[in-house]
Amino acid sequence: MTSARSRGHLEGTEHMDQQQFRESPWTGLRDGPFPRVETMGDLERASAEWLHTNGAGAYSMSTVALMHTRRTHGVLIAAFDPPLDRYVVLSHADVEVESEGRHYRLWTHQFPDVAPTPGYRLLRRFVQDPIPTWLYQVGDAELEVRLSLVRGHNALVLGHAWRAKSPARLVVRPLMPFRPIRSLMREHGAMMQNVHLRPQEVEIRPLAHLPPLVFRHEQGVFVGSPDWWRRFEYPEDQRSGHDYLEDMWTPGTFELPLEPGRTTFLTAGVGSLPEGTPEELQAATVALERQRDPGPSRPPAVRALHVAAAQFCQEACARPAIFAGYPGPNAITRDALMALPGLLLVPGRFDEAKAVLRSLMRSQTDGLVPTRLPVAGRDPEPALPDATLLFLYVADLLSRSVGPEDPFVRGELFPALCAAFDCVRSGRAPGLWLSNEGLVANGGEHKPLTWMDTVIGDSLVTPRHGLAIEMQAWWAKGTENIGRLAREYSETGWADEAEQACAAARAAFRQRFWCNETRYPFDCVSEASGTADAWADATIRPNGLIALAVDPSLFEPAQASAIVSRARDDLLTPRGLRSLAPHEPGYVGHYEGQPEELGSSHHQGTAWTHLLGFYVRAAVRLAPDDIDLRERLRDLVEDALDDAPVLGQVPQLADGEPPHRARGCPAQAWSVAELLCALASDLGL
Repeated sequence: MTSARSRGHLEGTEHMDQQQFRESPWTGLRDGPFPRVETMGDLERASAEWLHTNGAGAYSMSTVALMHTRRTHGVLIAAFDPPLDRYVVLSHADVEVESEGRHYRLWTHQFPDVAPTPGYRLLRRFVQDPIPTWLYQVGDAELEVRLSLVRGHNALVLGHAWRAKSPARLVVRPLMPFRPIRSLMREHGAMMQNVHLRPQEVEIRPLAHLPPLVFRHEQGVFVGSPDWWRRFEYPEDQRSGHDYLEDMWTPGTFELPLEPGRTTFLTAGVGSLPEGTPEELQAATVALERQRDPGPSRPPAVRALHVAAAQFCQEACARPAIFAGYPGPNAITRDALMALPGLLLVPGRFDEAKAVLRSLMRSQTDGLVPTRLPVAGRDPEPALPDATLLFLYVADLLSRSVGPEDPFVRGELFPALCAAFDCVRSGRAPGLWLSNEGLVANGGEHKPLTWMDTVIGDSLVTPRHGLAIEMQAWWAKGTENIGRLAREYSETGWADEAEQACAAARAAFRQRFWCNETRYPFDCVSEASGTADAWADATIRPNGLIALAVDPSLFEPAQASAIVSRARDDLLTPRGLRSLAPHEPGYVGHYEGQPEELGSSHHQGTAWTHLLGFYVRAAVRLAPDDIDLRERLRDLVEDALDDAPVLGQVPQLADGEPPHRARGCPAQAWSVAELLCALASDLGL
């Protein structure tokens, strides 16, 4: 990969601390799309996280050492209402090998006041090519462990390949907390040793109200020995100021033969086992994962982002969705819509994009999309105003990709857009209405109404009431699309209304949002204009850049150039764009501390990686033929991929100050999506 490290970054950033640019031993981007770590018994190298998903809400995630550092880690996190309602059903599948009279314990855990258990010392290599694979040195022999989830099923296949001259015995101990991913388990008396034995199968149901976990083994035995393992520590939870100790229950152990040159499998499934042999199930997962790689003709970073993008897409279930991040929140609508163009439209996965939008449209209430996809049996959350505006904008991108005559666009999407448009213009949308000028206003007591709002107690840290700039761009572009489609379909009434709304919004925007003093747009303005109560917020934030990238027609060419220059000088870092310029009051350059402190800095200076995509888009439009600029922008995006906490993924944000350490959600959907958009679409790589 050509790197900007050796020759400086974009103009205005060359002064940054070069120590932040150390080469990462585990990026895996130089040789292709799949990460690789040569651990050689070193715990620090084995501390990076990995992620593997099944396309229906279930996932596996931990550190390379398999020492969980978060409560949301586990080898099988199942989705009981796919892709939602996730439970940690199998946290660990600890492995011990008995060979030539010696016992080798391969597990690594952190318990209070002691060093981690030493299984990592036998680990030589981790490769995710394309499924997670560990290579352990066991005396003179080697044990290769391969983990794969089954597409669309809450099921896991573990393969253990023994490379030795003589046979050995494998002991696998499942640790089964059976609890929601955000909870922690404590020792209690309600776990049942409810075990049903069948030929080569064991069904274990620890809790009556949850489905059982069924295991399939080969020529082995299950030795029942129910017990509790206590006080597992999760350092990342501890650093975040949350509870970090857990007890876990085990029903016993599986004792399986290891024969030289062959693979011993252990399969686990929630409720039942999937059809097919373990070899077939694992091979199917490998084949599907390899399909995500666009091939060696594309740059390594583009290939890696294509592979990363697929992890967030939950298309192999009845309610397709996009997850915001791992390990983190479920299907948040705002995040899903922000990520959808990069995750699905750029790779050309149009049918999956339609399926995700269809899930959202089925959950619309009076035209508004919900905050999240609702879990079965639970009331839906109130809609967030900007999620519906994002829906209008993303619909524009999809309809332009597949054409207005696409049956989904004409028969399903267009009616949903009209319903959302009618709700907003009529004033029925809670917290969202049109001003007299035709701009989108938002408000609501102690409610986060834009992507930048964070609530601590009853206070908004970054209150952005009134008219927020990026919301105007989404509204203008969305109404333009409704008008365009309505003309195509000879829906004259809808066309007239949408075109008038678009024209009014753009005209009012040009009158209200430019600040001559800062040579940058106002971040928010009051609904009222030309009165004593009118106000405008000239704080330098990245939202003006978002508006420019979304709807360039809102700005004159000189204004567009000024916006990009200001963003470069005040907001740009090697890891993303700051959410607040350093010279502004309230700037916080580091994202750390207790939960209240994290919330106060969330949008007060932290650098958000996904904003690099908007920066690249706006900069390229200003100088589409500038080859040197394109190369510098490419370097900027590729450098942002290094030192990620999760192998092959992109984090949510970073400190605003050097060395710009990764923070927030360690694998974020819209970060991956926008960097993929920047490289593959805006830069044409």
